Amino acid sequence: MSFGEIDKLVSCIGRLPGVGVRSAVRIVVHLLKRRDSAMDYLIKSLTSVYEKARRCDVCGNIDVKSPCFVCSDRRRDDHTICIVADVSDLWAIERTGFYRGKYHVLGGKLSAFDGIRPEDIDLDKLRQRINGLEWNGEIIIAMSADLDGQTTMFFVKDKIKELNVKITTLSNGVPMGSDIEGLDEGTIIAAFKQRRDI
Repeated sequence: MSFGEIDKLVSCIGRLPGVGVRSAVRIVVHLLKRRDSAMDYLIKSLTSVYEKARRCDVCGNIDVKSPCFVCSDRRRDDHTICIVADVSDLWAIERTGFYRGKYHVLGGKLSAFDGIRPEDIDLDKLRQRINGLEWNGEIIIAMSADLDGQTTMFFVKDKIKELNVKITTLSNGVPMGSDIEGLDEGTIIAAFKQRRDI
């Protein structure tokens, strides 16, 4: 392996979210020192996920099967659906072990900067899910406490209010400007427990 190839690997890892050049160098050195254990395991895991991962046809989660592990769990509450912007938010909430309902992943937040328009977020599937059930439940809109998240929350509320379901959002304990995926488990649990009507 030439240094050029190693440098490409450092550059590739350094472009991952939350990983800078220095961290990328440390990761690559660690992998190279442990080629037969750490690197081999990483290659096999990446290949497996690349080949098997897919979006859930029901909620939009990413798993190796569809319906995903949440949608196929019969112990979960079908009458509570938590709307999140992205899969990373769903996974952050799941880490708490607190929420036992279902999800709906929009696929992003409304954002002029990122070019995400109202037609780019998936609400039709959510309407079909609710209309397909004898449904008297709760929709929890769990958006980040930044401008795009709050704009998305009010847009979603406006689009689903005619469905005559209870619509709530996470409490104000979520710090302004923060993303759901970056919150610790305790903050997420408190935000769910203290959720409020919108």
